[in-house]
Amino acid sequence: MYTKYNAIRIQKCLIKGEVHMLIKPKIRQLRYAMLVPLLLFLNGCAKHSVWWIFNPQGVGARASYNYMMIDVAVMLSIVGITGILIVWFMWKYQKGKNRGRYDGKWEHSGKLELAFWGIPIAAVAFLSWAVAIHGSFAVNPYNPTVITKHMKPHGDPIQVDVIATDWQWLFIYPQFHNMAVANELVVPAHTPVFFKLTSTAVTTDFFVPQLVGMIDVMPGMRTKDALESNAMGTYQGIAADYCGAGTSWMLFKTKVLSKADFDHWADAVEKNPHTMDYAQFNRFAKPYINVEDKTPVYGHVENGLFNHLIIEVMNGKKWPLPMFMTENMFHYLKLQAAEHRA
Repeated sequence: MYTKYNAIRIQKCLIKGEVHMLIKPKIRQLRYAMLVPLLLFLNGCAKHSVWWIFNPQGVGARASYNYMMIDVAVMLSIVGITGILIVWFMWKYQKGKNRGRYDGKWEHSGKLELAFWGIPIAAVAFLSWAVAIHGSFAVNPYNPTVITKHMKPHGDPIQVDVIATDWQWLFIYPQFHNMAVANELVVPAHTPVFFKLTSTAVTTDFFVPQLVGMIDVMPGMRTKDALESNAMGTYQGIAADYCGAGTSWMLFKTKVLSKADFDHWADAVEKNPHTMDYAQFNRFAKPYINVEDKTPVYGHVENGLFNHLIIEVMNGKKWPLPMFMTENMFHYLKLQAAEHRA
């Protein structure tokens, strides 16, 4: 009797242990799953935010957002209706419930045929016109109609030449004494701004999520983009494509100022005694990780620098990347800080 009683106890303990072993991992997994939503709040600690595209402040960015929402709404409506019908069919024609009427002679329905073919054709036709055709012209970076149609009522456009290096940005203003600012873009509100972009060595993407769409920046080539914003403020610009060790610091602030404030800022930059010729640009273009967010200004840069750079890169000009930069970045940053480089 004693042995049988002990055997029963041991069996119960084994069963409890097995249950515990089965439940414990599931509790642990559930605990980790509950931490996932908290990661969304950590997004505010980063310099990059996934929510920027949902808060557009530029004319082009707003148009891109609207077209994206149209696309998402049409697709969700189709998927949503399909999901509801699947659930309804499963409920209505569940075996043994006798909710649906069986017709053994049924073979065709014109109404169903019209719905199955008509709805997808109508959705594709609408998206083709509203998004693929109309939207492509509206936000085409080389000639965005949402911006060009505002050029006359809002004054003369501004031209900005953009040069990407490893890992900095140089913004040149040809209409303002060919002045330039590194790692900071300043533009006036209510004014179209047209960019010409190229790169010294790195292929990356120029992107200000709240103001202007993404465009490739490539060495030896020239691409274009355009921006217009009616909302004054400071917005984050980023290199949206991985391009080496300094990508995380290849950022730039974009400031949208009133016309009066922009003119005052431009006058101050034009009077800056620092200038940049091609030899100085060669030093600027050497690989540099801008960990201190430096924004040097130049009252004048050499005329034709942008086009000259494209030709030089096409002819094989290089700015070599030091081997030890990625092998021992901490040591490299100490050496870089000792240079006192602007």
